[in-house]
Amino acid sequence: MSEQSTPVPAVFVQGREVSDYPDMAPEAARGRVLRVTVTGEEVLHRVNADVPEEMLGGAELSRLVDDMFLTMYAAEGVGLAGNQVGVDLRLFVYDCPDDDGVRHVGHVINPVLDERDVSDAVVVENEGCLSVPGPHAELGRAERATVRGVDKDGNAVVVSGSGYFARCLQHETDHTFGRLYVDRLSKRERKRVLKKMNEMSDSVFARRVERARELGVEPA
Repeated sequence: MSEQSTPVPAVFVQGREVSDYPDMAPEAARGRVLRVTVTGEEVLHRVNADVPEEMLGGAELSRLVDDMFLTMYAAEGVGLAGNQVGVDLRLFVYDCPDDDGVRHVGHVINPVLDERDVSDAVVVENEGCLSVPGPHAELGRAERATVRGVDKDGNAVVVSGSGYFARCLQHETDHTFGRLYVDRLSKRERKRVLKKMNEMSDSVFARRVERARELGVEPA
């Protein structure tokens, strides 16, 4: 009997399976590391503007997506929204596994989250955020999620996921509407998380600088 090879985990880019993909999204090679905003900054706490149609297909939006991918990798995150780099526009990028180890990579402009089916389970698990540097807290999210929008060129995008990736889609879409995960916590738990953030943030910021240098780029 011949030796069985280990199957390569699937990768979905913009919701479509691909046969081969690099360790980082190609966009990151063109990007710059931007500063990540922190809870309390105004742009994080309001509904952001839709990306206007005239920006689609343009160099400015493409450059922003590039920068967001590299910033996400430098901060060791799995998703990043526009307002997390101080931009008042509704978009996010992601490079996130689901609970089966399938990798999902892409970006969504003007995302809209489908309403949760009442029969879908709600799962309580730890959640964190690059704009709340350091701590995590348990939070209930739908087990499955679908986000609809367009890509940077205006092509329709539909991205669906389960488990951890579904949590990512919900978390990032929340950002575009001015909601952080801590806003969904009880007042007591939110206070605990923010206190912990103040204790941990300096070491998190130092690690981000170190990681940017590991990637061979200038830290923000």
